[in-house]
Amino acid sequence: MGEGDGSDFTFSKVDEPTSDKQSIESPETILVVGTKAISINDSLSDDSLKKNANSSIEDTYTVNKEIGSRAVGNLKIKEPVVIAKPKLRAKVPFEIGYSPMDWMKLNRTHPDLAGLKGQTNRRPISLAEVKQHKSGDSIWTILKGRVYNISPYMKFHPGGVDMLMKAAGKDCTSLFNKYHAWVNDEFMLEKCLVGYFDDSASL
Repeated sequence: MGEGDGSDFTFSKVDEPTSDKQSIESPETILVVGTKAISINDSLSDDSLKKNANSSIEDTYTVNKEIGSRAVGNLKIKEPVVIAKPKLRAKVPFEIGYSPMDWMKLNRTHPDLAGLKGQTNRRPISLAEVKQHKSGDSIWTILKGRVYNISPYMKFHPGGVDMLMKAAGKDCTSLFNKYHAWVNDEFMLEKCLVGYFDDSASL
């Protein structure tokens, strides 16, 4: 820009707003989840934040209350804490002929899944006796006060034989409830019933 060319610029300082109405009450908050982002006012409560986030983002499982944050200029960006997904129990593919439907069919057709050979399945059984049956075609376990021969069910178990062997010769109630609390064990293992647990039977 040359002198005397008639062009001139005047720079003036613009004061920041002073009135309450003009002032910025709070910076905008941006919540970033995955590849999507939504704007949420800072004054929202935790419950409201979670509600809005979950209703706006379909692929979000949860928004953690404890959210880390970092400031960039006049914006405050909140980043959800990464939450590890729970490990799912590995399932073993069924062999041909060992599906749940095949198990139900076997229950209807096999004459003696429990291996009682004519003995009653109403007798009391002690823990000491259960411990004697841990292999072959006679693998006993205690489940919710009942004693079952789970040997016929081994290859039908979704978790595999190795997982089911953890129940051999012992009370497996807590292990069962950990993975199968909703399963109707009485119906599923009805034909495998050997007797009822009664540790006083050994006295």
